[in-house]
Parts: sequence; structure tokens; C-alpha cells
Amino acid sequence: MSLSLLSRYAFFAACVIFTLASLPFLEHDWLWPITATTGILSLIGLFDLLQSPHAVRRNYPILGNIRYLVEGIRPEIRQYLLESDSDALPFSRAQRSLVYSRAKNESADKPFGTLIDVYQAGFEFIGHSMRPAPVSDPSAFRVIVGGPQCTQPYSASVFNISAMSFGSLSANAIRALNQGAKLGNFAHDTGEGSISAYHRENGGDLTWELGSGYFGCRTADGRFDPQRFAAQAQTPQVRMIEIKMSQGAKPGHGGILPKHKVTREIAETRGVPMGQDCISPSRHSAFSTPIELMHFIQQLRELSGGKPVGFKFCLGHPWEFMGIAKAMLETGILPDFIVIDGKEGGTGAAPVEFTDHIGAPMREGLLFVHNTLVGLNLRDKIKLGASGKIVSAFDIASVLAIGADWANSARGFMFAIGCIQSQSCHTNKCPTGVATQDTLRQRALVVPDKAQRVFNFHRKTLEALAEMLAAAGLDHPSQLSAKHLVRRMSATEIKLFSQLHVFLKPGELLTGEVNGEFYSRMWQMARADSFEPNEIAAA
Repeated sequence: MSLSLLSRYAFFAACVIFTLASLPFLEHDWLWPITATTGILSLIGLFDLLQSPHAVRRNYPILGNIRYLVEGIRPEIRQYLLESDSDALPFSRAQRSLVYSRAKNESADKPFGTLIDVYQAGFEFIGHSMRPAPVSDPSAFRVIVGGPQCTQPYSASVFNISAMSFGSLSANAIRALNQGAKLGNFAHDTGEGSISAYHRENGGDLTWELGSGYFGCRTADGRFDPQRFAAQAQTPQVRMIEIKMSQGAKPGHGGILPKHKVTREIAETRGVPMGQDCISPSRHSAFSTPIELMHFIQQLRELSGGKPVGFKFCLGHPWEFMGIAKAMLETGILPDFIVIDGKEGGTGAAPVEFTDHIGAPMREGLLFVHNTLVGLNLRDKIKLGASGKIVSAFDIASVLAIGADWANSARGFMFAIGCIQSQSCHTNKCPTGVATQDTLRQRALVVPDKAQRVFNFHRKTLEALAEMLAAAGLDHPSQLSAKHLVRRMSATEIKLFSQLHVFLKPGELLTGEVNGEFYSRMWQMARADSFEPNEIAAA
């Protein structure tokens, strides 16, 4: 027998031999615990030899289990012991600590200078003024959402809770988020899982997200039901309607709520059967072309009583959004707002290939949408929101400077109510009760305490934004522009965002004198009657 074989089975053999040899001497009380332990290990080793799925355990009985044990706790070991404060996986410890401190109403100030390498390419900052402005009241940082075709415009905060559904989140998480939104006078996006009783409980402002499953307003076969929609949309708590075209976590994929998370409450809220996965199709059935989308927006606006209606999407094929823009011009129907989600966003679980390699990052999407609307003289009629890894005042400022009117955050507010980034959202075993339907687990989330933390996080983040604006000599977030932000390109070069990015001039797309071949080509490829490209222009 080779030395390698002996080393692989030595521990298993030792356990078996000791167990058998000690059986005649069990009258000694001190021997019982040791014999019981080696006996149990012997049984584990025997099972390892007989099982077939794991080759490591067959070759290394008993000891091979250590590999799977360590692998099982690897994320926790990395997060708590190995990662640096700046490792973003997907949020760094520094980012999480900032949210936790503000949510607890503690100081987030740091002594002894920045930990960031300010000479590394990609470092970004806001230029400050030699004549700072007085610090403004953050409660005034609001934007009116509602274009010329809207009769019930909404005054929205520049910082709101992004889309997260009841079902993906627990009842207590929804309660805490909505109560915090009520305390802070900002909006809470329902996610596509419809409006639950927990959204209604505390009366916070709601943005009702309408996905391809039409949950809360669907027929038995899963199509849009106008009557059921109107009954919910016209309630005072619903302030805006958001059609979800796609999301940053898995654009083009649709949504899945596993059947083990579909409780009776969720089934009733969404209007779906229990005992099976709750599927959101990858595409809408209420429209199939850009022009039909515009008519659907008009229908929702009328059914809701004139409330702001818009859509959320993660940019994919650029000509498709330009096709929507052409449909706006052709029909004369305008959305009141557009929310641009980035591929870096995503509270929902998704295939790795989708998470890593599908969809445009938020800033690229935001710039493209902003430029397209400017080039069509529509930008002043349509408000833009942005969502994607936004947790700090600088994150908010960075998207407002390149075209957004407000910012949404999902995971930031999850951190505020106790999320520890365990990345177990889809398993129903969330350790903090945030993303689970296990009633015992979600009891750990105490609603009044976490609601106050949601309020604190929002308030202190906007206070920090007010101080940043004042340092830059500004009074309101709407005054931020690309000339205020700076990015380091190399060790010896920095550029203003206004130098770094292409910005179209008002009406450029209408006149045909477009600054940049890319925008001109995409405009030629776009069609109002189809999401397919114009093949002649694409050739």
C-alpha cells in the first residue's frame, strides 16, 4: 500500500480502530465522550466512502468534509477577516460603514486623511469654490415630476427608495422602509410585486412599479387588467406609476420569485397561484412597439387620474431607446419621467452571465438618455431618475451632474435596515430578516427601530449633499453640472466631466447636425413602429 494511500485514509482508520478498541473499556466514564466522537466520525467516514457525488470525500473520508466546511463559510471569512475597506464586493466595507453610521445617527466623519489613492486613474471629485455658499436646507432638495400631459404632478425628493418587492423583501422590511419614507417625506418604489398591505400600513408615498407580470392588476391569464389597475392607482398614497421595461440585475431576463418564498399573502397580493415559481415574463404583453408603449403610457395616465407615468430600464440596444424617442415625437405622447437603471444595480438574484456581461452601466445609460432628449428638445418636459450602487452624497451628486434629476437607492436602504451583504437573498435564509419570508427570521427586524434608521440615513445623506453643494458654491442639486465633477485620467492628467463626455446641444437630432457619429447612426437605425433596427441604416 502506497504512502499516499495511507495518508489519505489514516485519520479514518485511526477513528475506526480507536472506536473498536475502546468498546470493552466503556465502564470508564471518561472514555464515553471520546468513543462517541470517534464513533460518529467513523460513521461519517464510512458514508463518505459509499457516497458518489463528492470525489474529494471518497478519497479523503472525514478530512474531505473540512474542504466543504471552509468553502461554505468562505464569503464570511473574506468579508470579515480578509477584505480591505475599499474592496467592493459588491459594496466595500467603507461604503457599508458609512450607511450604518448614518442610519444609526452616528458621526461618519473620518480622521487622519483619506484612504483613497487620489493619484490613481479613475479617482473622482467635485471642485470646490473659493467663495462657498451658505448651506441650504436639505428639505428643499425636491423636483417636480409631471410633464405637460400630467394633471397630478408629484414633488419628489432627490433621494428615494428604489424598487424592491414584497416577496423579495420581508413584510417587516417593507413596513420599515415605508414608515421611514413617511417620516422623511420621500418616495418608496414598490417593485414589481404590487402594493401589499405592508406598503399601505404606514402611508408613505408610493411609486407603483408595473412589471411584465402586471401583479396587482392582472387577468387570470396574466394580462393587464385596466379596472384592477385603476382601483389601486387612484388611491392617494400612489403618487407615480413606473413601467418596468428591464432592471439592472438581469436586463432582458424577467423576474423569478422561487415558490418557497411565495406565501399566501404574496400570492394574494400579486394575484398568482401558490406552489409554483412566480414568473415575470421577459417582455410585456400590453405593447410590442415604441408607439404602442406611448399609448400604454397615455392609458395608464388616464386610468390613474392624471398621475405621473414613466418607465424604468437598463440601456441595451441604443436604437431601441431612440425608437421610443421617435415614438414620442410621432404620437405627441410623453412619459413624465424615465428611470435609468445600471447593470451595477441589482437586489435580485440573476445568472452570473447576466450580472456580469449584460446591460450598460448606469452612467453610460444616463448620458445617452439625457443627450437623446436634449437633442430632441424634450429634456425640459421629462424628468430623469438614476439607480445603481448609490449610497453616498457624492454618488448622488455624480449622477445629478451628468443629467439626472433625482437618484434612487435599493441596497443602500437595505443596509439601513440591517442588511449585512450575506448575499443569501434568494435562499429565504437571510440572517437579518430583510430578504426572507421565514416568519421567525424576519422577527429579528424590529420595524420602529429600522424605520428610524431609514429616516436617519436619508436625512444625513442629504445633509452631507447640502454641505458638498455649499462647498462648490451651489444652493440646490439642480445647479450641478458636468463642469463641477473631475476625474483623474492618469498620474499626470485630470479632466472635467464636461471635457470627458459628449453632450448634445438642444435640437441637434432634429436638425441632423449631430455632434458625434454614434448618435447620428443610432438615430438613423431607430424606428417608432418597431424595436427592431432600420436594416438599411444598420447595414
